[in-house]
Amino acid sequence: MSAEYKSNQSMDQVQHIQGVTTHTRRGAHRNAFRYSVDFLMLDPEAAGTTPRLFSRNRFNLAAVHDRDHGGIIGEGQGAPWAREVLAQHGLTSEVTLKLLTQPRWLGYGFNPVSFWLAYHDDDLLAVIAEVSTPFNDRHSYLCHAEGFAPITRETQLSKSKRLHVSPFQEIKGGYDFRFDIRPDQIAIQILHRNGEEGVMATLSGQCQPLTNRGLMRASLRRPLGGLRTMALIHWQALILKLKGARYRTRPTPPTHEVS
Repeated sequence: MSAEYKSNQSMDQVQHIQGVTTHTRRGAHRNAFRYSVDFLMLDPEAAGTTPRLFSRNRFNLAAVHDRDHGGIIGEGQGAPWAREVLAQHGLTSEVTLKLLTQPRWLGYGFNPVSFWLAYHDDDLLAVIAEVSTPFNDRHSYLCHAEGFAPITRETQLSKSKRLHVSPFQEIKGGYDFRFDIRPDQIAIQILHRNGEEGVMATLSGQCQPLTNRGLMRASLRRPLGGLRTMALIHWQALILKLKGARYRTRPTPPTHEVS
């Protein structure tokens, strides 16, 4: 990830990423899709002016709520949780947090993955990938280089898979994360390694200041936000089922929140 992103960004500079997400499944039941998606990049601890159609912790056309992030789904603690996780794992230097997430639209939200980004000055030191599932489970993966060295776009960070995300994938193998976030664009890759049954997921897009016009345009092009995301997840599940992929029942989720 680039070190160019400025850690002193204020709330009146929330970034809107009108991006694209792709998933490519390998193996016996190949499948691929590409969808447009809206993410926001914000300072979760800052106060300031925002577009009229965006709010923090209250209803609006688009909103980001602390309770949706940092802990149990619907009972999140927001930024204090992220800071506690970082401190527990040895990142004791002063850091600035950013949250990269999909907002709620008209009160409803579902985020398959959000990202907490921890900066010291302009260096990215750690990322917490907060993974949520339609089964109302969540597990987070703390990604950092050895000794919390700065993460660059060339850095590959690997974690073992812990959470049942899809009924058509096993809880085996691991994830390889790559992050490339710049002032004007982002590119994130997550490769699930599981022999011949791996999945590559990407998120990419241009960063622009959040505006009322941008929010209105997004609500018309990609209506209903999280509901649309949930509908697309079930649509892709149906496609895999019709292709003959094995359905696996949900196992007991991990008891620990972060690995």
